[in-house]
Amino acid sequence: MHLGNVNMLLLLWLLPAVVMLYVYAAWRRKKAMRLFIEEEILEKISMSVNQAGRRVKVALVIVALAFLIVALARPAWNPKPRTVQRRGRDIVFVLDVSRSMIAEDLVPSRLGKAKYAMMDMIDSLEGDRVALVVFAGSAVLKCPLTLDYGFFKLMLEDVDTNSVSRGGTLIGDAVRKALDEAFDDQEKKYKDMILITDGEDHDSFPVEAAEEAGRRGVRIIAIGLGDEDQGRRIPVTDENGRKTFLKYKGQEVWSRLDASTLRKMANKTPGGRYLNVSTGTIDLGDVYLKLIAGEEKREIESKTIKLYEEKFQIFLAFALFFLAAEMLLSERRRKAE
Repeated sequence: MHLGNVNMLLLLWLLPAVVMLYVYAAWRRKKAMRLFIEEEILEKISMSVNQAGRRVKVALVIVALAFLIVALARPAWNPKPRTVQRRGRDIVFVLDVSRSMIAEDLVPSRLGKAKYAMMDMIDSLEGDRVALVVFAGSAVLKCPLTLDYGFFKLMLEDVDTNSVSRGGTLIGDAVRKALDEAFDDQEKKYKDMILITDGEDHDSFPVEAAEEAGRRGVRIIAIGLGDEDQGRRIPVTDENGRKTFLKYKGQEVWSRLDASTLRKMANKTPGGRYLNVSTGTIDLGDVYLKLIAGEEKREIESKTIKLYEEKFQIFLAFALFFLAAEMLLSERRRKAE
């Protein structure tokens, strides 16, 4: 026998408590009757009560409760083997966490908007493995390929501009990091890289890195965040808690979206796409459904499990039967004819 919810059996400890409650109720009833009813009348009343029947009624309620608790534990038997296959793609998120990503042309910031969108997309996944690479002046694998979406979300929540110690923006290095450490080399398909960045790069040869991704069968879906025309300043907080803006050689730094580089990178991979979010809205769940969910998938996991036939209905029927019997059984003695 297999129990679907074995913890429900802990409720069996209620049975002794119910028995004690009935005993206490009987004692209270006798005590109250002695206080208000004369002894002669009390004897006549006692003779009219079927004490054995009363005990049987209590027993029926206890037995019915026991069967009900067992039914709640969901007993099952007759196991049948069944092979379950999980199919999906490998999706590696490559997320820019450089200081330019805290520009506020998106609310609450470019990075904040990207994280919210990624969380939404995870909720839309259908058995795909996911990984996370974050980058600035270097790249770090924060989460390897996994089917544990809860763990992925935990790693993503912890991401900020301090996740990478080295400043700068090296998109090419991040792509190479994902290719070498996140993806496996089993097959040259079923692989997507979702690159989320403002596109600014410091001579890391991102287009060449994208070409290598294409040769390995990895598709790049590049998502560009930020104002492409005027750009935005990068907010910083000084030691007094006042908000200022990042400066370089006495001049305020303005960050702009470099859509051209991202478009070239996407075009270097098979089926690659560039999505120019700019300062608009981003729905990665919709991106997944339109660009990834319908793509060819490979078998990620296969295992044989035992499926049991649930039989809680039998125990529930017995519980109802005993309750019905308790209701039909009278506590009064039948009058002699």
